[in-house]
Amino acid sequence: MRPGRRAPVALAAIAVLAGCAARTAPAVRPSDAVRQLRSDLTRVFAGPVASRASWAVDIRSLDRQEVLFQLASDRLVMPASNMKIVTLAAAAELLGWDYRFETSLETDAPVEQGILQGDLIVRGNGDPTINSRNSRADAVLEAWTSALRQEGISEVRGRIVGDDQAFDDEWLGAGWAWDYLQYGYAAPVGALQFDENLAQLTVTPGAASGDPPGVGLSPGAGLAVRNLAVTTLEGSIETLDYRRRLDLPVLEITGAIPAGSPPVVRSVAVVNPTVFFVESLRQALIERGIAVSGPAVDLDDVAAERLGLQAPRRVLVTVASPPLREIGTVLMKMSQNLYGETLVKAVGAAEGGMGTLSGGRARIQALLENWSVGRDECVLADGSGLSRYNYVTARALTTILARMYRDERHRDAFLSTLAVAGRDGTIATRFRGTRAENNAVVKTGSIANVRALSGFVRTRDGEAVVFSIVANDFVLPAATVNSLADVAVETLANFSRR
Repeated sequence: MRPGRRAPVALAAIAVLAGCAARTAPAVRPSDAVRQLRSDLTRVFAGPVASRASWAVDIRSLDRQEVLFQLASDRLVMPASNMKIVTLAAAAELLGWDYRFETSLETDAPVEQGILQGDLIVRGNGDPTINSRNSRADAVLEAWTSALRQEGISEVRGRIVGDDQAFDDEWLGAGWAWDYLQYGYAAPVGALQFDENLAQLTVTPGAASGDPPGVGLSPGAGLAVRNLAVTTLEGSIETLDYRRRLDLPVLEITGAIPAGSPPVVRSVAVVNPTVFFVESLRQALIERGIAVSGPAVDLDDVAAERLGLQAPRRVLVTVASPPLREIGTVLMKMSQNLYGETLVKAVGAAEGGMGTLSGGRARIQALLENWSVGRDECVLADGSGLSRYNYVTARALTTILARMYRDERHRDAFLSTLAVAGRDGTIATRFRGTRAENNAVVKTGSIANVRALSGFVRTRDGEAVVFSIVANDFVLPAATVNSLADVAVETLANFSRR
């Protein structure tokens, strides 16, 4: 039976200062209530259904510095998007919650009679927020257009050049599977990023059954389209799919779209983020009345010819991203993979070098060791959790969460990024009608055969509890695995020592 509902507990209550949680709890005899809690949780994770998965669970009282329940808490498991807990905690510590990315329009060419007599260069250090969320991309493009006009520029006689030298060109994460590289959640990371590096694929049905549908893909995606789809009878089922060829930059469209149906729009990960950015910028300037004569290009492709240009660049306009506290909210509540990958490279570049995955991982690993999380407890492959080379223990996750909770510099900002049970983010529809609703704040995790749920919850007595529940190696329906984790959190929300 699912635990009953209680009055919602305000999210702000989670942020009450907890006593300092030790990494290992003192040896004390558990109370009758704790023994009953452990028995209840054992039934959740030791039942016949749960036995079809490998579980790693660590649950601790933050107020009492007490281990409430453990199951293989030191087992290395794939965390999926629970890796974002590690990424954001490290970014908050190493960059600060007020950190902002910057993107500039620059040139080394003169302006004569309203014409920029050379290239317009856009230089960035990874801002992932120039996208459609809150119409920010439109606002940035309008600001840039206005700035160019203030400089007297009504035409660019040269090219739009993307300077992405702040990051390396390793766009994909280690351990990412080839068969999902076309999908939006596997978008590549770069120093210039527009609309989360997602092109728009539009499929429109043909006039009659048997006709090929019309297919369009946003310019700059870097992919040619091979249309293998077909139009079927009106009222039939839409079965469209798409995959990226490994041997060629080709996107194959397959399946069926019913005649008379509205166009189907899907997001496709681009090949080169920089080319996609500059192509999008070029089009936007033209649409806003600033003519551009030259093409949109990656600086890497024209660097040799630009070596002869001796004039120093001058900055025409710079825009700053929202602060990390806002970026972190999208990262965690929406589980946005691109943001996680960007933050790791930003951490790597923070000391003046190029933003690389290896540099970011090294700095994060060193920080974790200072936080008493050893290299054998957290193996970092990427920043999002998409890689199947990531491994972490449940106890490492609760250690990091507890540190964020008890540090006054981080607590409120970090907690505000987490999804609220039954209210928003990736758990907007979970926990409704239970004491965990509007109480638990969590990060979910999901890749094939992996589900994770880690965060904080208040018990019936108001006691703050940190937990990490990770399941690997299952062939059960994912909904069944999620429901077991949910029951465990609901059990914690119903726990009372009285």
